[in-house]
Amino acid sequence: MKLIIQIPCYNEEEALPVAVAALPREVPGFDVVEVLIIDDGSTDRTVEVAQSAGVNHIVRMNGNQGLARGFMAGLRAAVEHGADVIVNTDADNQYDARDIPTLVEPILQGRADIVIGARPIESIRHFSPTKRLLQRLGSRVVRALSETDIRDAPSGFRAMTRDAALRLNVFNEYTYTLEMIIQAGQSNLRVVDVPIRVTGPTRPSRLVKSVAGYVRRSIMTMLSAYLIYRPTQIFGALAVVFLLPATFLAVRYLILAWFLGQGRGHVQSVIAAAVLAICGVFMIAIAVIAHLQAINRRLLEELQYLERSRRQGDGSH
Repeated sequence: MKLIIQIPCYNEEEALPVAVAALPREVPGFDVVEVLIIDDGSTDRTVEVAQSAGVNHIVRMNGNQGLARGFMAGLRAAVEHGADVIVNTDADNQYDARDIPTLVEPILQGRADIVIGARPIESIRHFSPTKRLLQRLGSRVVRALSETDIRDAPSGFRAMTRDAALRLNVFNEYTYTLEMIIQAGQSNLRVVDVPIRVTGPTRPSRLVKSVAGYVRRSIMTMLSAYLIYRPTQIFGALAVVFLLPATFLAVRYLILAWFLGQGRGHVQSVIAAAVLAICGVFMIAIAVIAHLQAINRRLLEELQYLERSRRQGDGSH
């Protein structure tokens, strides 16, 4: 059994040596533990520092392509290097590497395909009350959209099996954390979390440059991810939003016209009901088309998974 610990990096020459030094080189249940870094177009000495720190594998991105693409490139590389389990952690060393055995334990026990490290949010001193509240709300929304019980959705400290890595796709370019959980939950992968410790920040977050910007981009990420995997529910709900008031206006007009003889003065209700009904029927049509596309996407994902497995000689190592 081989464990590969991957670290996405962008200009991390100062923090990376500490992060790599903290990583365990032996983990119960694994014969081999290796370290892989993803250099996302760093302009400093990140690569040289990684080589000096003794990392086993370096993936170089063509320029700065963002955290999500770097994460996916790391998964592909880890699979190519024969990983049975992949752990992702951050270069700023905020996650306590001593908890890696705890993180991979549910996988070794056969209880999970993906494990998320749940931070002690309420006791993290550098988290403001606003950030704690947003984290709780965001995780609650992700739980609902993914149909999982994950308590700390934005946590980047996570482990996954080789099979899960082969199945994952991340389309968002901002971050992988939220979309990955939604996809995994909607794809019937077993996702659990375990409590982990943190060591404190070594630098300001590069992902969260402003709270408002992070919230806006996170909402768009969650909505787009859910739209990919559950389009019928979204467009079906929109159809109901249009059809309910259309029905109300139509019934109201019929009552006024037939029973009270006041139909002539309420033609606007007929026009509004017709417009809303057309919009509702249009949403139903989109929902049907989206459902067929979702089925096609499922088939394409399965074909992609089989092709990835074939290319990597899955099961041969």
